[in-house]
Amino acid sequence: MKNYLHVVLAVLMLAGTSIQAAGQWKDTIIVARDGTGDYRTLTEAMEGIRAFMDYKVTVLIKNGVYKEKVIVPSWVQHVDFVGESAEGTVITYDDHANINRMGTFRTYTLKVEGNDITFQDLTIENNAAQIGQAVALHTEGDRLMFVNCRLLGNQDTVYIGVAGTRLYFLNCYIEGTTDFIFGPSTALFEDCVIHSKRNSYITAASTPADVAVGYVFRNCKLTAAEGVDKVYLGRPWRPYAATVFIGCDMGKHICPAGWDNWRNAENEKTARYAEYGNRGEGAKQAGRVKWARILTSEEAARYDDWAYVFGFCNDWQPVEASIKH
Repeated sequence: MKNYLHVVLAVLMLAGTSIQAAGQWKDTIIVARDGTGDYRTLTEAMEGIRAFMDYKVTVLIKNGVYKEKVIVPSWVQHVDFVGESAEGTVITYDDHANINRMGTFRTYTLKVEGNDITFQDLTIENNAAQIGQAVALHTEGDRLMFVNCRLLGNQDTVYIGVAGTRLYFLNCYIEGTTDFIFGPSTALFEDCVIHSKRNSYITAASTPADVAVGYVFRNCKLTAAEGVDKVYLGRPWRPYAATVFIGCDMGKHICPAGWDNWRNAENEKTARYAEYGNRGEGAKQAGRVKWARILTSEEAARYDDWAYVFGFCNDWQPVEASIKH
C-alpha cells in the first residue's frame, strides 16, 4: 500500500492539477517549499481550498521542512494532506508553554479544526527543548485520520482536544516524555509505535463520564529510549479517563503497576483502565494495580466493532481501517 501511494503521489505531481468546472478551485493542490508547486507553505495553501466544499481535495506536500504554525480552519473539510514521504515531509515549530506564558493549548505546531480530514506520509513535530508543555498536534475536528505519520515531541505531543470527536491513527510513530497523548476525544491507535523518551506517563485521558470509549491501542508496540525503565501506561487527567491496550507488545520499560492515580485515590473508583492479550516484559500482570481490569475475551471483542468504539455516532468508517465492522 505504501509503495502504491508513492506511485500515485508521483503521477499526480507530474500530471499537475485539475480545475473544478464550476470555477477556479482546484481539487489537487501541490505545496513545495522550493517554489515548484502551487504554494510554498501549508498556511498559504489553506486559502486555495474552498470553504465547506462538497468534493474531495488532495493537498500533495513535497519533501521539505515547513517551519510554520499551521491551522486547518473549521471551514476546511474533506481534505487529504499527503506528504511525499513520512521522513522527508516535515511540519515543525518550537513553541512551548513557557514562552510569554503561552500555556499548553497555544503551543501547537498543527491545529486541526475541520472535519473529515486525513494526514498521510508526513511528520508533525514540536522540536522545543524539554522545558515545558509543547504540543505538536492539536485536534478539534471529527472524523480525522492519521496514516503512516510521525508525531514528534516531548511533553504533551498529541492533544486530542474535543469530547465527542473521533480519530484514527494507523501505522504511526508517536513519541514523547510526559502525558504525550492526552485529551477527551475517542481515538483508536492501530499498529502504531508508542515511544517513551523519559520515565513518566504515556497517556492522560480526560474521557467524559458518558462516553464509553476513550483511547484504544490495538496491536501497537511500546518502546523506550535507552535508560528509560519506569513508564506508566496512563494516569487520569479527569476522573473517568478510559484507556485500553489490546494485543500490544510492551517493552520492559512499562513498570509493574502499569497505571497511576495522579496522586488522588478517588480516581481509582472512576478511571476505566483495562488490558487484554498483551505481550512482552511490560505486559506481566504481577504487580498491576488492583483497580485496573483485565478484559474478558468477550469484552475485548467489542473493540473489533466500529459501532462500539465510536458508538455515540456510527456514521464513519475510515477507508484504511483494518478494524472489523
